[in-house]
Amino acid sequence: MSNSPLLEWQSHPFLERPITSSLLVLFLFFLNILVWHISVTVWHTPFYYYLGMILVVVNLLPYFVVTRYQLFDEHIEVYYWFIKIQRKYTDFGCFYSDKHGMMLSTFKMPRRLDPFRGQSLRFSKTKNEVPQLVELLKEKIGKQY
Repeated sequence: MSNSPLLEWQSHPFLERPITSSLLVLFLFFLNILVWHISVTVWHTPFYYYLGMILVVVNLLPYFVVTRYQLFDEHIEVYYWFIKIQRKYTDFGCFYSDKHGMMLSTFKMPRRLDPFRGQSLRFSKTKNEVPQLVELLKEKIGKQY
């Protein structure tokens, strides 16, 4: 078994999609003002402001940081800044293309729970990795939808 990855690429959606990123920053600015007004001005409890903004930022963190994907013989490794996720191919029953990448499903057919249980592999801006990724996933997982 080799220690070098069979396929590797990076994705940084914040820089790769400038229009969407601009709209997201604008939305976060207005959300910040709204949550501040409700929690601090009306309720007089700044704890809810900080809690709410921390939850929003933590949920959106993968969009703002560079994500590195490495596919090995037996498993997949996804790196978000200082977080590493490692999943075996045997955890997945099928895979399919979605809007911005490939979704690996834990079920034998696509389900609505896939974003929560599965693993999303976002393509890079150039999408150079797509043909090799599809071939590798067909070999390792099998079912493609």
